[in-house]
Amino acid sequence: MKIAVAGTGYVGLSISILLSQNHEVTAVDILPQKVEMINRRTSPIRDNEIEKYLSQKPLSLTATTDGKSAYREAKFVVVATPTNYDEESNFFDTSAVESVIKEVSAVNPEAYIVIKSTVPIGYTQRIREESGNRRILFSPEFLREGKALYDNLYPSRIVIGTDLQDEELSAAAREFASLLQQGAEKKDVPTLVMGFTEAEAVKLFANTYLALRVAYFNELDTYAEMKGLDAKQIIDAICMDSRIGNYYNNPSFGYGGYCLPKDTKQLLANYKEVPEKLMEAIVTANQTRKEFVADRIYEKALASGDSVPTVGVFRLTMKANSDNFRQCSVQGVIERLKARGAEVIIYEPVLKTETEYFGCRVEKDLSCFKRDAQVIVANRLEDCLRDVTEKVYTRDLYCRD
Repeated sequence: MKIAVAGTGYVGLSISILLSQNHEVTAVDILPQKVEMINRRTSPIRDNEIEKYLSQKPLSLTATTDGKSAYREAKFVVVATPTNYDEESNFFDTSAVESVIKEVSAVNPEAYIVIKSTVPIGYTQRIREESGNRRILFSPEFLREGKALYDNLYPSRIVIGTDLQDEELSAAAREFASLLQQGAEKKDVPTLVMGFTEAEAVKLFANTYLALRVAYFNELDTYAEMKGLDAKQIIDAICMDSRIGNYYNNPSFGYGGYCLPKDTKQLLANYKEVPEKLMEAIVTANQTRKEFVADRIYEKALASGDSVPTVGVFRLTMKANSDNFRQCSVQGVIERLKARGAEVIIYEPVLKTETEYFGCRVEKDLSCFKRDAQVIVANRLEDCLRDVTEKVYTRDLYCRD
């Protein structure tokens, strides 16, 4: 079967690899350098499983910048293009998704389009009506950054949104689900076929719950730090309750990354005219945490005696084995530190050529970074900071994501 995938970020590239184990897949991207890397079997993103599969596995996968040729012969076209959150409209920017739908509809109206990009609740139904294309499905992804292919190979569940009253489209939904099952290493993956809008809600509510857990344990940690308590002792005891569980409980500078900040805001926007208090609190709690962390760091920096203290930010990435720092929580902390008058320097190996980032000096030499910073801010600890622990401010209690 011929399948096309629009977009080669974490979602698009991982699903391209998954499906190309058994089918002929063409991945489409507007960036020639990414296309060239994929065709050389080199990963353009940092993900151990993706790197391994590209270099070692026999895959029927090619990449191209020519979407029309890829879409023309495909039975399924998977849309995995970015949908960034627009702060002015309070909704995702779905223009890239719509561009693909328009192009596919023009060159191959018989193709089934599967939206993998995260969209507002109610979007799929609306775009089917506006585009006049009824062959559109929605399938949310539940992937972790840096472990995208692993989470496709061992999925917690497969969810496909369709028109349950349309037998043909429902059959296509089940067929696409079977393609995902076929590529997975995990057997007997729970699979749910439901309405479009319910499937969209699953994604946003799932990510907002994860953000809620992060915010909850961060506020617990804020209380413990303010009151001089051992946050780890408290969290360890709480999480022994099987109803709570020992996961998503390591304090941080706030939830960040590509998904949680935008998905929580989008869900809150979808609550217009629906009574709520909790959803709004999750979003505002993240801002409160960054304010608190920035205050504590600045207090520690001022204790050095300098009227303009130098704060070093160790790494911008949110997670281990990641090269992405979009919407990282420490950026919010940096903004607040600069507003308070601190000089900020950044150590981030991913920034290979930049000398400045976010208006801050980028220091390439770790030894110089550790020497020049009076306080070192680390959302997550690494062994290379062990020799300067007296300088380090972190809330990482478990040395894990």
